[in-house]
Amino acid sequence: MKATTGPLPAGPGWIYEVKWDGMRVVAEVAPSGVHGWSANGRECTAAFPELGALPGALAPVAATLDGEMVALDDAGRPSFERLQHRMHVTSEADARRRAEDVRVAYVLFDLLRLNGHDLTDRPWSDRRRLLDQLADDLPLGTDVAHVYDDGPALLKVCEERGLEGVVAKRADSRYMPGRRTRAWIKVKVRRHDELVVGGWASGEGNRAGRLGALLVGYHPEPGDPTLRYAGRVGSGFTGAELDRMARRLARLSDEECPFIPRPPATHVRDAHWVVPQVVVEVAYSDWTSDGRLRHPVYMGQRNDVDPDAVVRP
Repeated sequence: MKATTGPLPAGPGWIYEVKWDGMRVVAEVAPSGVHGWSANGRECTAAFPELGALPGALAPVAATLDGEMVALDDAGRPSFERLQHRMHVTSEADARRRAEDVRVAYVLFDLLRLNGHDLTDRPWSDRRRLLDQLADDLPLGTDVAHVYDDGPALLKVCEERGLEGVVAKRADSRYMPGRRTRAWIKVKVRRHDELVVGGWASGEGNRAGRLGALLVGYHPEPGDPTLRYAGRVGSGFTGAELDRMARRLARLSDEECPFIPRPPATHVRDAHWVVPQVVVEVAYSDWTSDGRLRHPVYMGQRNDVDPDAVVRP
């Protein structure tokens, strides 16, 4: 069952959970063993040998659990970038070696079957009550997600702590496998910051022959002329704004790359450099460890910000 993106709902009958930035995993647990499945039906048991502790901890209970596998960064926040070192592994031996450096946690938020009984047609509140009864028997590294009744307050905390967002759920919602439903609403936190445009990349497909993405960066500190590369911003534009920005950047064309160090070759093979004088506001989910924006979206040009004062937050 999948959530629909939308504004945060309020009112009686809604509960709220943190939206974990990880990999959705459904675990089929029996005393004889466990199988883990990704959202697209791929078996991922080998990638997460930590699942192997579930049968012994829950025995003699058999259960089908739904949750998110997450890897935490040094600040204790879920890091999808770190999780990628685990999620595509097919060798259990390789996964065990990687687990020493990248530890994961399995955060449970639903219970689909219990001792042979299908629970998907029962309301979320019933499924949650039964899941809570299993909580004390779960092994180390497997936890039940906390539930909150104040959605706006939770969303504010997620924004302050750099978490991905909130999922709102109807307490009376049935579980509909494979369906995307408005009984579950996901609300992502988006950070907003100013970046300096140092170039642009040619578009492809329906943007062929036009501006395709902005190449943006920031200064290490105010007044430092060095411009660090932060990534490509290609979504969020209307057709009219693409044309307006292309005309604006054409007047600033330059032969020299303004970024130090130069961006990766895969990012610059279709690049056109400009004098870094244009500042834009970008919404994004996070920064990668190598200083790139995750999921950047163009929000607009900022004429009220000095490009020399733009630094990484």
